[in-house]
Amino acid sequence: MTVYHRNLTSLVGYCYEGSNMALIYEFMENGDLRDYLSGKKADALSWKTRLQIAIDAAQGLEYMHNGCVPPIIHRDVKPENILLTKNFRAKLGDFGLSRFFSNDGVSHVLVSCCAGTIGYLAPEAVDTDCLDQKSDVYSFGVVLLQIVTGQPTSNGNKHLKDWVRSIYTNGYGDVTSIIDQRLQGDFDINTIKDAVDIAIQCVSETLTDRPDMSKVVATLKNCLAAELAPRNYNSVSESTNSSKVFYENSTTEVIPLAKQS
Repeated sequence: MTVYHRNLTSLVGYCYEGSNMALIYEFMENGDLRDYLSGKKADALSWKTRLQIAIDAAQGLEYMHNGCVPPIIHRDVKPENILLTKNFRAKLGDFGLSRFFSNDGVSHVLVSCCAGTIGYLAPEAVDTDCLDQKSDVYSFGVVLLQIVTGQPTSNGNKHLKDWVRSIYTNGYGDVTSIIDQRLQGDFDINTIKDAVDIAIQCVSETLTDRPDMSKVVATLKNCLAAELAPRNYNSVSESTNSSKVFYENSTTEVIPLAKQS
């Protein structure tokens, strides 16, 4: 209740009546991001809209990491927890798994058990009991890859990040092979490349190789600025007409003190 930011869902109240207990958050007219990426909702979302959603979610996460005192780890970043307003602006929701750091300079938080959602969990969240803000960065990187590709987190035994890496790494490879075909070429190919590059950094296996959310926010904002700038549509359409290879589908209470946004 003490954390306020335009990209975090606001707590309106609660229900505590016998066995009926619930937290009540603001109503988000367009539901969650998963429904749009999965095709459950007909609107596929343009690349500009997807970039803005990614920026909004990244800003909410960056605020939790750097704007709250003590800082907070979300621990369950995924499309279902990225909620959309009537204007398709995004807010992070569902803070039931969130944890906060002490102010004693400790760089990680200990948890008693692995929690989160399979496919979005960072390696350290599975293999150890130590979590860091970079664990959220990993989860966000998976979400960003889904925003680009429109694909689920896994197909059989192959994770989305591994499929993307096998085709496109550090600007080399055919990026058009991984782009959601529903975008229909309406994008600047360079902004897609930059988004994929930062996403690949986010899903690095090693904590220290992942960027912090401030860098992610800055990169995505640059992508959106470039996307909104005038461009040569012919070069875009030509690059996206090449053959494509698609990835087939197959509680702890948090009471932090926070800065006002």
